[in-house]
Amino acid sequence: MPSEPVTSASAYIFPGQGSQRVGMGLELYEAEPAARAVWAEADASLAFALSSLAFHGPEDELQLTQNAQPALLAAGVAAHRVLTARGVVAPPAYLAGHSLGEYTALVAACCLRFSDAVRLVRRRGELMAEAGERSGGAMSAVIGLDADELAELCEREGVDVANYNSPDQSVISGMPDAVARAGEAARAAGARRIVPLAVSGAFHSRLMAPVAERFAEELASVEVAPPAVPVVGNVHAVPLETEAAVRAELLAQLYSPVRWVQTIEFLVARGVEHYIELGPGKVLAALVRKTAPGVVVESSDSLLVLASGT
Repeated sequence: MPSEPVTSASAYIFPGQGSQRVGMGLELYEAEPAARAVWAEADASLAFALSSLAFHGPEDELQLTQNAQPALLAAGVAAHRVLTARGVVAPPAYLAGHSLGEYTALVAACCLRFSDAVRLVRRRGELMAEAGERSGGAMSAVIGLDADELAELCEREGVDVANYNSPDQSVISGMPDAVARAGEAARAAGARRIVPLAVSGAFHSRLMAPVAERFAEELASVEVAPPAVPVVGNVHAVPLETEAAVRAELLAQLYSPVRWVQTIEFLVARGVEHYIELGPGKVLAALVRKTAPGVVVESSDSLLVLASGT
């Protein structure tokens, strides 16, 4: 039997870099013409076979920042278009995306054209990777330490909090030696675990400010419309309501923390009780449950099974 559309206030959420995997989106591509159209548009926009890379690898190539970002965007947009066209999910009250996922949310909100967004995130990834090669940089997840205490500790060590992911998990970002010192200080302050991340640079830190300056030229070349559905931004965890707000957000998020905890708290305060993660994996679903244990969270993978009637 087909799934009944959800009628309570809902939000679609879109994952960021780290959720990519070889084979993502392939089953949907094979089953749904709408998904095939998304990947064909991505391939044409980038003038190379992004779809083949996402579906078949090699994995080390897909993991590169400049490849992972457009591939995740395409996978998320494909899932969104299939599920909304089939009526499996109710229209959302809000949209939100984690870092790169914010671009997917803006496409879903009819704020960015998909062809423009896929070129933007490809260039975004290239610039972020180049910055990492030039200046170095490292990131570590810190588990089990109060976020305010971690922020004070990072300020002393000259690093930045890059992600407020859940009440007990944050990510720090900066130069490798400084990130290592901050990790040890966090451990001494009571953090349960410090997990170095396999990344190509110090994302969402002050080291990415030069990237924003260069990326501004790319962003200025595309049309941006006010979001048709409110998109809660990463930088301030409030809805982006104007073209100017979207443009400022997409530059500032490069060197500012992803305030995911605050985003979910904002949505919960406005009565959003149902969250649908659209894209590969269930990373955001797990983070939402940690921040708001009482809400309903689903993934596009499970909903697509319902949509197929299997």
